[in-house]
Amino acid sequence: MPVTSPAAPTPAAVPPASDARPGDRAALLRQDPEIAGVLLAEQDRQATALQLIAAENFTSPAVLAALASPLADKYAEGYPGARHHGGCEHADAAERIAIRRATALFGAEHANVQSHSGSSAVLAAYAALLLPGDTVLAMGLPYGGHLTHGAPGNFSGRWFDFVGYGVDPKSGLIDYERLRALARARRPKAIVCGSISYPRHPDYALFREIADEAGAYLIVDAAHPMGLIAGGAAPSPVPYADVVCATTHKVLRGPRGGMILCGGALAERIDRAVFPFTQGGAQMNAVAAKAVAFGEAATPAYALYAHQVVAHARVLAAGLEAEGFEVTTGGTDTHVIVADPAPLGVDGRTARARLAAAGIVLDTCALPHADSRGIRLGTAAVTTQGMDDGDMATIAALFGAAVRGPGDPAAVAAEVRELALRHPPRPG
Repeated sequence: MPVTSPAAPTPAAVPPASDARPGDRAALLRQDPEIAGVLLAEQDRQATALQLIAAENFTSPAVLAALASPLADKYAEGYPGARHHGGCEHADAAERIAIRRATALFGAEHANVQSHSGSSAVLAAYAALLLPGDTVLAMGLPYGGHLTHGAPGNFSGRWFDFVGYGVDPKSGLIDYERLRALARARRPKAIVCGSISYPRHPDYALFREIADEAGAYLIVDAAHPMGLIAGGAAPSPVPYADVVCATTHKVLRGPRGGMILCGGALAERIDRAVFPFTQGGAQMNAVAAKAVAFGEAATPAYALYAHQVVAHARVLAAGLEAEGFEVTTGGTDTHVIVADPAPLGVDGRTARARLAAAGIVLDTCALPHADSRGIRLGTAAVTTQGMDDGDMATIAALFGAAVRGPGDPAAVAAEVRELALRHPPRPG
């Protein structure tokens, strides 16, 4: 019998390539209403609640447009001018622009913008500078250290000998004398400066001094303050660190992703540690979106925004203290606030649950002075929404009403919703 080929699909079964523009929501709704419904529900959640997670922000429409661009389709292993796939001329252009803007924005000699996340950026930094078994000093997890700073279940804790430094139990500030003593005693290969919940500026010059005494590399994990650094609202670690790792979201207001800054002497080692050692092809749509965010962060409007983020955090921290929360270190220098709700009679997890019921979204975190958890929040997203000092005072009062209970949570939730709706994430 003759062999017949399967029938070709009819034209109706294969939508034409021009059926929709990149990012076309109407096309998604027609083709996949189930997923479209999820996205619309998330859009509504973001618009009707207070987003106070310190690691989150709202990107601009331009950043979202880059993420939904045709560069999402491009495979671009390697680096500009040396790719393992053809057709990368426009991908090369996007990455070169991102690198140029990042080095100019942060005053760095070299930038790698391919890291998929902050964690993968830290992994690459370790891969470039360390060998398995090397000793590393980093902020201990109970004091705000990140998973990549030696958590037992993380690659960092499995591959390296991490020694944790901490903070003074009374002030909540980094105990630099203890750090120096640990460095002298353990002679680490690297010292990591960075935290997910430390609300004050580290003394980068002192970290550099201690690292030099120990003959150690200084790696700064600036995932949280990088956006403030871009806007001139926080000191820069670039003049002091051997390598700076960061995320491009959070205050920086770019796409979710990472980047690495370093001097020219380490550029090749860092690049090889990203590709081919820890990653394959770059996500070129994210690289383009990072370029857009770097361009936005170089404007006077962004500098004003970054300073407003800090001012709002200080107002909100003072308001929380007035409501009875115990604010660690007595305040903040950054967008991050860490508070203990124990004076109100609840622990961190209970406080987070009550706040969530009222439409206030945040995290819990370890407290530096007790074996318990507090709450961690940030002002980057609400500042993007255009809220002001008066709104910060209102939020503090809503915190108190929600956490104290047992009043009407629906009444608090209604106030939260009304406040959020007055300040859409992307006006217009």
